[in-house]
Amino acid sequence: MPVTIAGTGSYVPEKVLTNADLEQIVDTSDEWIVSRTGIKERRIAAADEFTSHMATNAARKALEQANMAAEDIELIIVATITPDTLTPSTACYVQANLGALSAVAFDISAACSGFLYAMKLAKRLISDGAYKNALIIGAEKLSAFVNWEDRNTCVLFGDGAGAAVLRKSEEGEGRILASETGTDGRHTAILDIKGGGSACPISMSNANDKLATLSMQGREVFKLAVTAMRQASEKVIERAGLSAEDISLVVPHQANLRIIDAIAGRLDVPNEKVFVNLHKYGNTSAAAIAIALDEANREGRIKRGDNIIMVAFGAGLTWAASAIEW
Repeated sequence: MPVTIAGTGSYVPEKVLTNADLEQIVDTSDEWIVSRTGIKERRIAAADEFTSHMATNAARKALEQANMAAEDIELIIVATITPDTLTPSTACYVQANLGALSAVAFDISAACSGFLYAMKLAKRLISDGAYKNALIIGAEKLSAFVNWEDRNTCVLFGDGAGAAVLRKSEEGEGRILASETGTDGRHTAILDIKGGGSACPISMSNANDKLATLSMQGREVFKLAVTAMRQASEKVIERAGLSAEDISLVVPHQANLRIIDAIAGRLDVPNEKVFVNLHKYGNTSAAAIAIALDEANREGRIKRGDNIIMVAFGAGLTWAASAIEW
């Protein structure tokens, strides 16, 4: 049973944190940040604005575009590494906020690959007939888990959410053509949040050690990211029966402009066919591709019949790619 994307939505907080602002916080500069990452600014959620709030706002926009009522949604999957609470899931809060009380709701944790993991899972469940439709969301409040004293990581991340409504494809509509997901748990240490889980609970003795913040070995991540994203993209392109000339747009994970350029080069896709909003939002993890997809959709960068490639890489290590006929 073919499955289509019926609507997309996104939300970013109002507060903008520029590179100039960061110059007042840590020893860095606009030139240093832009030359190494391509990031110029990022959005930061308010103290009383949680991951579930951003996810709900993005979901409402996706539902509106899909012309679907919240009470008709049967499945909600939220991809996040920054949940409101360890339990219950952020998806439960989103379900309540939307009034989607007929939906089964749960979270998945696959870091930056999470939205595409959710897409593959939801597509399969709809194809198998378990659900008629699904609302998938990538949402993060990474600012709550950033070490603002670490200039190598605090410049990278931002907050936001993106969403998509999936349902059975009707005659003449687009469809998800192919998907690929992968994991290599041998590299868990190069991108992680060490504290806050059962292995390292936060206590009075370690509360000042900033263990519940993101840490990253940038060079190792870069090398693995380029290889994994290229291979995942090539697999879905082949499975979908496409060639580089058939691709209308590539929507890559928005983590680093050098990674994006490397992927475009490896896939032999010109830069004008690669969607980039990294400069505005930084790395929003599971939300990044979801936000980019919605912006590309609403800006008219995607038209009916276009072939889209989405590809991501994240902590775990995880990677994922999807080929979509719009």
